[in-house]
Amino acid sequence: MMTFPIPVVPFKPSIGPGSQPVDEVLVTLDVPNDVHAFRPPQSELDAPPEVAGPALDFLRTLLAALRETPFSPMQVVRFSLLDYPPAVRAEINELLGEGEVSVLSAGELRAQETAFTGIWRVRGNGIDDVEASAFPLALRAVALARQAPTSPAAVPPPELMNAPALYHEVRSLSGVWRVGRPAQVINLSLLPATPDDLAWLDEQLGRISFSILSRGFGNCRITATALPYVWWVQYFNNMEKLILNSLEIVDIPAVALAAQEDYDETIVRLDEWIVSIESALGD
Repeated sequence: MMTFPIPVVPFKPSIGPGSQPVDEVLVTLDVPNDVHAFRPPQSELDAPPEVAGPALDFLRTLLAALRETPFSPMQVVRFSLLDYPPAVRAEINELLGEGEVSVLSAGELRAQETAFTGIWRVRGNGIDDVEASAFPLALRAVALARQAPTSPAAVPPPELMNAPALYHEVRSLSGVWRVGRPAQVINLSLLPATPDDLAWLDEQLGRISFSILSRGFGNCRITATALPYVWWVQYFNNMEKLILNSLEIVDIPAVALAAQEDYDETIVRLDEWIVSIESALGD
């Protein structure tokens, strides 16, 4: 199994030999006990006026654009920061803070959600944007560019139990799924499967360099397989113990997406944050 490519915290591989329980015992999920709550970005607000002023003006412009633009999964508010001086860009980053979702893809294109859900910093490949969207469109395009394999699946070893049938089902779902359809979820934690089953399935599904980490409720690690629309989605508790292991057939797993209520709350929170900054700066 490939390691998860976003180096935030170390974790144990979740599939392969030794990673799955073998005894049939009844257990309850050791779910995380910390739920994400909004915290204003941590900023000293000590930038000089020629830096703080343009950064605050940008937040005001961003807020006005959010208020004028209805939320839609495919509609974005986007501003490039390439024309801003480095010091102003750094101040904008500090004022927006860092949120719970990180995205990495091939070619160094990456995104980090800010402290305001649904507002992203998207960088790499000549891009330096602040984007308000359900999920950064440039990265969504990368995820949807996967091509269906033309070669048949490898002949499975005879000792496998359910992996061959499961792979056939996943490959079939990948071939017919289209954007807009409900997600298809296969809960591997509830299926009878040996470590060899999971290792072979992982090998057949393959990987591309596209990964998402959501830290809102424990850790949710999402990795794109080589099959179109197919993702490994794995939830870990605060002790880095795997509590849910699944495959999802969908364009982008829902756990990584901002929703209408997030967008509405972000408008309120950003407004409050701007008022707080203005008060502190005497602006």
